[in-house]
Amino acid sequence: MMNVKVVNKSRFDLPRYETDGSAGLDLQANIEEPITLKPLERALIPTGLYISMPKGYEAQIRGRSGLALKHGITLANGIGTIDSDYRGEIKVILINLGNEPYNVKEGDRIAQMVFMKYEKAELEIVNELDETKRGKGGFGHSGY
Repeated sequence: MMNVKVVNKSRFDLPRYETDGSAGLDLQANIEEPITLKPLERALIPTGLYISMPKGYEAQIRGRSGLALKHGITLANGIGTIDSDYRGEIKVILINLGNEPYNVKEGDRIAQMVFMKYEKAELEIVNELDETKRGKGGFGHSGY
């Protein structure tokens, strides 16, 4: 288990893992007034959380499946990345892909945060790549 330092300027307890097997910590909307997202509208929602994690890790901000299924609410950037050297407030870019307006209220669980280890790559220029059975086939060419 890694140690993540947190400054909590929200009105809520620290995020926690809901079950033993949970990968993500739920993030809550730290807002004073409800924010209405009309269909196809997006908004930057503050959480009141600031973190410091070890170098070589990132915090991925992911959508919540229940919000996506029931209301069409997801993240405008797919998965957000919080880099290990970022010290600003964690904010979530929500978008309404549903057909009805959606109200984000104070304390709503709006996203989840998952910590991931990553490797840095050293890019090497070459004239050609090794051959594979798949080759240049993409977008459905893997047989599924």
